[in-house]
Amino acid sequence: MPEQRRILLVDDDATFSQVLARGFARHGFECRCCTSAEEALENCAGFAPTHILLDLNMPGQSGLAAVPSLRRLAPDAALVILTGYSSIATAVDAIKLGATQYLCKPATVAEILLAFGGKRPGNEVPVQPHSLERLEWEHMQRVLNENRGNISATARALGMHRRTLQRKLQKRPVRR
Repeated sequence: MPEQRRILLVDDDATFSQVLARGFARHGFECRCCTSAEEALENCAGFAPTHILLDLNMPGQSGLAAVPSLRRLAPDAALVILTGYSSIATAVDAIKLGATQYLCKPATVAEILLAFGGKRPGNEVPVQPHSLERLEWEHMQRVLNENRGNISATARALGMHRRTLQRKLQKRPVRR
């Protein structure tokens, strides 16, 4: 008999987690939902997940900061970061910390299952390059990450006013 597949769903949106849990249950997974990284760390060792789906931005500890601890508690689990706030910098960091894959919301259960296998859905090269606004936003995210989230230090590094940087970071560019 094959080993039971268990997925730890970590997202601060409980409704979203429940919808995903029903989808994964249809694919034979036993699901446990957590609404914070702290709750996930408390549940991880006892639940022994084979798969972990982790939101990036949550109140309290971020999903990115929880990756090393979750990796220690479940070293063999496939771990996918699913976020509505994607950037190249956080994607690179997530993979370096041990994430199997990094996906942008919205994603279907089928796309997430594909990502657990280390494959990225839709690997085709975009016909149009990213817009200038998108490239600027990605650069600001990378510098912000290098400054550990410090807006003032990031603004100084980019040579712009702090409020201008905050305004630009809030305007998420259209994804192409």
